[in-house]
Amino acid sequence: MINGFINFNKAANMTSHDAVNFLRKIFQTKKIGHGGTLDPAATGILPIAVGHATKFLEYLADFDKTYRAEIFFGISTDTGDLDGKIISKIENFSMPSTEILKEKTKNFLGEIEQTPPKFSAIKINGQKAYDLARKNIDFEIPKRRIKIFRFEILNVEKNFVTAEIDCSKGTYIRTLAADFGKSLNLPATLKSLQRIRVGNFELKNSVTLEDLKNSPEKFLLPVENYLPFEKFFLRAHRVKAFLNGLPTNLDESDKIVRVFADEKFLGVGKICAGELRSEKIFS
Repeated sequence: MINGFINFNKAANMTSHDAVNFLRKIFQTKKIGHGGTLDPAATGILPIAVGHATKFLEYLADFDKTYRAEIFFGISTDTGDLDGKIISKIENFSMPSTEILKEKTKNFLGEIEQTPPKFSAIKINGQKAYDLARKNIDFEIPKRRIKIFRFEILNVEKNFVTAEIDCSKGTYIRTLAADFGKSLNLPATLKSLQRIRVGNFELKNSVTLEDLKNSPEKFLLPVENYLPFEKFFLRAHRVKAFLNGLPTNLDESDKIVRVFADEKFLGVGKICAGELRSEKIFS
């Protein structure tokens, strides 16, 4: 059976669901999924799991991410990007200096509050927010706490800037763009967005749909190399117990680990109160 992660570089105007469907046909398997939705208009990293790797998708959700964003000033939209309906517009404004722009980014560093956009996949009473928004149904999205580790201005043009953002899970760059504009007393929206890193998945090592059409198996990545836990080597006589969900007594602090026997990856285990138990078995 084919197992592993694909460091997939999603093209623009492709939904995350589309990407999974394309790869399902390429690998000829029903056991496939993605590790974090990327907006259709956005490009970049969308980790895909194939085969037994799908068991470990939940661990990818907590990864930090890096985005390259173009933030356009002078208009704001109901979707937070240029595909939306314009709700605010000004003309003949003076673009803030690079120094002011860089100074304002400091206000967004660390843990901050965000209100996700109404045109998002967040569930509201069991329904996706964007479905409700398209029907003009009034609803509120709760604020959430997220973290911005880096907000760097790379380039300044006449009416937009290019920035790179390192952030925690759950961050909406469309919201960040709009809020950044508000801090400058300017309407702003997202012009383009590229996700260039998800945990250890990086753009420079990614593959496109075209790459995968011939010999896709060669692009499969070992699951064990992309999980954010330290290695733990289990003694041979406890392997069967681990695979059967039985505890192994240890003198170790509480943590989640990648469990190996010799160099073979067995799965993810949890050490708690001096006992190691399996959480996810690889096969």
